[in-house]
Amino acid sequence: MTDQTPPRRTPASRPQQRKQMLLRLDPAVHDALARWASDELRSANAQIEFLLRRALAEAGRLPGAARPIARRGRPPKQPPEGQGPPPEPGAGTPRPPPGADAQDTL
Repeated sequence: MTDQTPPRRTPASRPQQRKQMLLRLDPAVHDALARWASDELRSANAQIEFLLRRALAEAGRLPGAARPIARRGRPPKQPPEGQGPPPEPGAGTPRPPPGADAQDTL
């Protein structure tokens, strides 16, 4: 072993892996689930996880340590350090008082 060898990760420092499981479904149930998932722009796997989490939450059994489902797509842009979040669209433009446009037409 040389000085260049990185230290082995301990189980506590290893990122937590998602659990894998085999699920046997009736083909008609799978087809209905796949159509529902497609309607909501999710994979069948993501739809199953979504439904299981919702059922656990409704039953009061969702563990507090459960991380939220990762959002798909590109992560939001981070503002440069030292700056706050970008302003809301139209937040800096003054708006005329209500009815001001009606006075202009008279």
